[in-house]
Parts: sequence; structure tokens; C-alpha cells
Amino acid sequence: MAEGERMTETNEGNPYLNCEKDGFLIRETGAWAAEKLDYLCRYLHIFTASMHGKPWKGLHFIDLFSGPGKCQVRNTKRVLLGSPLLAVTLPYPFSQYFFVDSDQAAIDALRNRCGSSRQANQIQYQVGNSNQAVSSIVQQIHAIDQQYIAGKWPSLNIAFLDPEGFELEWNTVALLGSLQRMDLIIYYPQMGLTREIPKVFQNSAPTKIDAYFGGTEWRDIYQKFQLGQIPSLHRSLMDLYERKLKSLGYVEIKENEPLMRNTSRNAPLYRLIFASKHPLGNKFWEQVTNRDIYGQNKLC
Repeated sequence: MAEGERMTETNEGNPYLNCEKDGFLIRETGAWAAEKLDYLCRYLHIFTASMHGKPWKGLHFIDLFSGPGKCQVRNTKRVLLGSPLLAVTLPYPFSQYFFVDSDQAAIDALRNRCGSSRQANQIQYQVGNSNQAVSSIVQQIHAIDQQYIAGKWPSLNIAFLDPEGFELEWNTVALLGSLQRMDLIIYYPQMGLTREIPKVFQNSAPTKIDAYFGGTEWRDIYQKFQLGQIPSLHRSLMDLYERKLKSLGYVEIKENEPLMRNTSRNAPLYRLIFASKHPLGNKFWEQVTNRDIYGQNKLC
């Protein structure tokens, strides 16, 4: 059983925070989403339990593509808690949550669900473009960090950046990275890039892939891949992305990006890129990614 389902044990009797239908909007998803949510949930458990009780000015969770809070595996009755509900139902909660989605109906459903949680008063919701909404969130956290409070450390933050396609722009990642302490879990659209790059490679006008990578360096990589000069397109593209993260102050970014596959065809779908400005964050991520969704140690 995945973490998104085990979380229901702490919310027994509350249909809004459990893995069940509750009358509000639920989005469909593939079975592979359970693995992604499991990585997130286990990281949040380790992160919050380890940081609990320390003198941070704030402990913040940011979800820029929050959705309605629940999803149902396609062609099944299986309901999963989405990333926002996984975060608000942790044993050691965050001090503040920022949820953004472009869909008003999704935010309405999420607000109704989170309203029944103990963290209801610590949640901010925004409807709109996540790449625009992020600015006000970062400004709020910067303002908190600039306040002098004796004995307090800067705020500690984590952002889960999980769009459905290429909605996430590099400028958004860079803005989040301007915060002193900000862990990132970032969706890398491997299948989408495989499909889209050949279509837009010759375009002289800026493309959504340029926005995702924050430049045109990916074009040089693809050209070298076509010429047989590099063995792996996606390894080289992820290396590019991770070099850009290092330029923001992220450390020890390793080749540890778990791959989610289509469960029926075993085709690669997407990966998760993790970045932290502290080695402890990478240690936590290694613990999380060393196990499968059943909690078993991976053999390779």
C-alpha cells in the first residue's frame, strides 16, 4: 500500500482527508501517480519530523500545481490523496501552506477538503498562472526572513512543482531558488520532451521548451544527440537542468531522478528532480528513493 493510502489511518472518519470519494471534484490519473506521490509523502515525513521543534522562522510548503487534492486511478475505484492533502495531514505540520492552481473548481474542492483539517487557518489559496503567482509567495517568505527575531533561523521551505506538461517555467524555479532555504521536487517531462523537441527544434521563435529550460542550450544538446555525439538525450538534458540549479546555490545534485513508467506498456513517462541547498536534504532524498512504493529496498 502506498503512502497516499496509509495516510488515511490518521484521518479515520473524515471523508474529506481520506482516500475515498467525498462529493467534490476528483481528477483522473494513471496508476503511476501512486509512485510519485509516495516519493513526495515519504520525503515530507522525513523532512518535517527531522525539522520539527527547531527554531525556524517558518516551515512552508508550496504547491504551485495543487489540483483538487484527490485523484482517482483511471479505470479503477482507487482514490489517492494528492500532494496538498498529503502535506496538510502530516503528523508534524508545516506552519504555512501555499496552494496554487489555474482551475477555480480545483481550488474550490481543495479548500473544502482542507477546511476540515487542523491546518485550515494556515493555508493560502490562489487561482491563476503559477508562474505569476509565485512572485507574491516568495515576497511573503522574503519578508519573514528579513525580520530579526533573536534565536530564530531563516524559514525552511519546500516546493513541489508538478505540472501536467510544460507549464513550469525556469524563471519560476529561479525565483523560488532565491530563498535562502528552499528544497525543490521538480517534474521532468521525459515523454513530453521526447515527443515535443523534434516538433519545435527548428522553430526560431521562443517555445515552451525554451521557457522550461530557461534558454536555448537544449537545442545544442538535441543537435549533438542527432549527430550521435552524445549517448543519452535525457541524461544530457537533466545534466543541463541540474547545472542551472547549481548556479542558484543548490549543492550535491546527484543522478538520482526516479523514473515513473506507464504501468501497462512500461514506457518512460517522467522523472522527479530533487534539489536542496543543504547536504541533509540530499541524504533524505536518497533514503526515500532507495525504496519502492511497498517500502522494500531497491536492488539497483
